[in-house]
Amino acid sequence: MGGLYTGRFKWAGLLAGVVLVAVLAMISISVGVTRVPLSTVVESFIHYQPTNNEHLIIRTTRVPRTVFALVVGASLAVAGALMQALTKNPLASPATLGVNAGASLFIVGGVTLFSITAVPSLMILGFIGAAVAAAIVYFLGSVGREGLSPLKLTLAGAAIAAFFASITQGMLVMNEKGLNELLFWLTGSVEGRSLESALPMFPFMLVGWLLALWMAPNIDILTMGEDVARGLGMKTGLIKGIGALIVVLLAGGSVAVAGPIAFVGLVVPHFVRAWVGASHRFIIPYAAVYGAALLMASDIAGRLVMNQQEIPVGVMTAILGTPFFIYLAGRKGSEEG
Repeated sequence: MGGLYTGRFKWAGLLAGVVLVAVLAMISISVGVTRVPLSTVVESFIHYQPTNNEHLIIRTTRVPRTVFALVVGASLAVAGALMQALTKNPLASPATLGVNAGASLFIVGGVTLFSITAVPSLMILGFIGAAVAAAIVYFLGSVGREGLSPLKLTLAGAAIAAFFASITQGMLVMNEKGLNELLFWLTGSVEGRSLESALPMFPFMLVGWLLALWMAPNIDILTMGEDVARGLGMKTGLIKGIGALIVVLLAGGSVAVAGPIAFVGLVVPHFVRAWVGASHRFIIPYAAVYGAALLMASDIAGRLVMNQQEIPVGVMTAILGTPFFIYLAGRKGSEEG
């Protein structure tokens, strides 16, 4: 697929996405239960007054929320693009590796079994859980003489995700207090977290972004087929392993920070490929920019849909993404039929 954009228009489309992200960030900082004029938003950065209630809301609540939406949206979209390329499955997303289920299990286990409530500790637990789940799935997908295959990886991910989810639900049933404390997190949300609490996760996600950009040419070669890649001297197993590591860094960090937010990693890569074609040199930066835009727009919509009531961003992305998933699954089924 060549994509709708060619040549310098691809760079123009990327620049337009950056401008869109900047505009959405300003809107995200200004809207909510308390509406803040854009002039006050600018003033809070230039002449911050701790005694000013609006300035305080902007700096302690709105800015962290906007930063989380930007970082998590970008990370999930890039992770999704890599998953779809590595598994050659258009329905793949970070959840394919069981990342969401692993992070949820470890966080719920930390609260239920060890009474851990500190947000930084829960984030670290979530990241570890995501990494453990991905490692198990990767191992199971590699078992056998034929080695790692997209089908085996997908099936292993689905099985581990279901297994971990059942254990998580069992712990929540036994611990009603834990359910009340974690329900908002389990729906996926970028609200109510401080930047300081998430700082341990950001370096991992930054490394994931840089590795994804560095890996782009290798991913392009790998998508041509394993025989072609091996013929060009590529160590395909190593490339897949690094790709899985990137997914863990990006998706695991995102789930640890904001909970299991669905569909961003599924939807954005498809639209991006329709615009720029099959080259991951463009797919990855496009996915990062427009993934950030999608999650910020979803979070803004969640604040505006209901009067004086916010809908978690994970619910909004599910509402937006479910119809697309149904369409994509139906199209894939008709093509195979």
